[in-house]
Amino acid sequence: MKNYLFLAILLGGTVVAAEPFQSTSFQPGDVFELEWASDPQLSPDGKQIVYVRNFMDIMSDLRRSNLWSINADGTGHRPLTTGSRNDSAPRWSPDGKRLLYVSRAENGRQLFMRWMDSGETARLTQLTETPANAAWSPNGKFIVFSALVPDEGANPASMPAKPEDAEWAEPVKVIDQLVYRRDGEGFLKPGRTQLFVLPAEGGTPRQVTDNDHDHGAFFFGPDPVWGPDSRFLYFAANRHADWEYDPLNTEIYALDMDSGELTALTDRHGPDHHPVPSPDGKRIAWLGFDDRYQGYQVEDLYVMDSDGNDKRALTADFDRQPEDPVWSRDGRGLFFRFDDEGHTKLGYVDLNGRVTEVTDTLGGTSIGRPYSSGSFSTGGRDLIAFTHASAQRPADVAVISRGGSPKVLTRLNEDLLAHRNLGEVETIWYDSSYDERRIQGWIIKPPDFEENRKYPLILEIHGGPFAMYGEYFSPELQLYAAADYVVLYTNPRGSTGYGEEFGNLIHHDYPNHDFDDLMSGVDAMVERGFVDPERLFVTGGSGGGVLSAWIVGHTDRFRGAAVQKPVINWYSFVLTSDFYNFFYRYWFPGPPWEHMEHYMQRSPLSYVGNVTTPTMLITGEADYRTPMSETEQFYQALKLRDVDAALVRIPGAPHDIAGRPSNLIAKVLNILDWFERHDIGN
Repeated sequence: MKNYLFLAILLGGTVVAAEPFQSTSFQPGDVFELEWASDPQLSPDGKQIVYVRNFMDIMSDLRRSNLWSINADGTGHRPLTTGSRNDSAPRWSPDGKRLLYVSRAENGRQLFMRWMDSGETARLTQLTETPANAAWSPNGKFIVFSALVPDEGANPASMPAKPEDAEWAEPVKVIDQLVYRRDGEGFLKPGRTQLFVLPAEGGTPRQVTDNDHDHGAFFFGPDPVWGPDSRFLYFAANRHADWEYDPLNTEIYALDMDSGELTALTDRHGPDHHPVPSPDGKRIAWLGFDDRYQGYQVEDLYVMDSDGNDKRALTADFDRQPEDPVWSRDGRGLFFRFDDEGHTKLGYVDLNGRVTEVTDTLGGTSIGRPYSSGSFSTGGRDLIAFTHASAQRPADVAVISRGGSPKVLTRLNEDLLAHRNLGEVETIWYDSSYDERRIQGWIIKPPDFEENRKYPLILEIHGGPFAMYGEYFSPELQLYAAADYVVLYTNPRGSTGYGEEFGNLIHHDYPNHDFDDLMSGVDAMVERGFVDPERLFVTGGSGGGVLSAWIVGHTDRFRGAAVQKPVINWYSFVLTSDFYNFFYRYWFPGPPWEHMEHYMQRSPLSYVGNVTTPTMLITGEADYRTPMSETEQFYQALKLRDVDAALVRIPGAPHDIAGRPSNLIAKVLNILDWFERHDIGN
């Protein structure tokens, strides 16, 4: 996986390793050497963990992944699959003897099975569409998964006959579905997501949901899961007549596999998803909220009887977002993860609604910028395997028991990062100049930081805007620090992890007062004495691109800006983004033609006449979330005003520019080059 570099001397048949190279700062080429764990799955007996080991393939410039196993005591660390491929989603059979997983085969991603005693593997499917959300039945006989069932879509008009050997243009494409393209996927095939059941020994998948409805969900999958008797299948779906226009309005359904009867267990307006039956099958837990059309709405963790009666919220008094609930083995409560003040945590809630924290060290799977992330699984007597995060390392595999301390089992990057002098990460809190709210942020100092020096500052702003940064390893920000910048990143109002009220401070008001939160952070850094107030720079992506463009339209304090994949004109954005059936309804009071003034007051384009800051814009050419047309509007407006500006287009890149390692590096190096060109200290 790694490209190891070593020097050895052969003396009398003995290999003697030379002294390690001198420690140095994190370098752009080191990005290709990073590895990180994800999706650790603990065996049913709690003795073994299978996880996804992710790495960068320098030859193909792609992220790759294999499956590895390790015993829960840290022994027996070994690969289950190898090679430059993408293996993912490992899932143990209920008896722990087989492992289901997804791998890319000759004709796309398929379901595979591995027998753990012999290591034999078999491909279970030969699908034309990618399977997702695979789950075992408790009796080990069946597997459920979701996949697209294509349809013909709209037909183009009939053309006259083409003469033999004539070379005409490609046929036109006619689109009539509401959502027709998605970032990272491109133009979507016409069709609807359905559920299928496959015998565990392989064979022909049987479709168990009807083609009259789409059984996917908007921001999450159908989350199919079996009841403990292997008879009932529970899943989330939007089967309402207006499902395309009201995308969050999903319900929990129960499908009786014996009779084929389908029953809706929820009926409120809003998302209900991620059903989890209790071990005895008497209750179902799930996530959801009553939709108020706010930009940020904290979900609750609910329980109900398996027939849909006696619904109640377990986390009504817990002002954080529960995610990925899992019942404890005794059925007396549920484990879940949640974000809280810059940390992704593992929590436990009992059936009386009392929440306790298990650990605050989840994360480390967001490679690029320091976003919250992470996953966990349970096995044995509630032993928990999870991705362990820190400010100095990407995710490793760790285990913990309730009331215990984490035990980190892997050290995937010690061969690299133990020999790099990384920037120190420090947590700070400061007051916003707008309303004196406390804002959390982090400083990354240059590796050889000196207190008596004055450093240039990079303000780096997260996207979302409903997202959370934290004290996590970030190769992008470490590269900025290695270039001798102090880096400031914060969670301004609208960030998750601080409660619903804080998140909704930007409801129908973004990005107005985030500006005050961010500038107050810059002021707090200047007051500390080691930041040069004449050498300030700003960058950010997506929502951070919005705020970077907003900042240069409202102040000239920064010597340079790098605006990444921004929204510049909210009016055009809500009509060209991939989730346009969502944004106009939740982020704004209505469609743009009914609220033009409101849209334009919140658009950075409206303030381009104030910009004097040299501004670089960076966007992927295949970005369908914040399309290239947004970037081009701002670039061309700046050029018409004769403002120093540059446009960096990333060929083939979607919204996740850093999805390919070389694009992550190119983004950072072009930003640093732009800042260095406009730094008075050079």
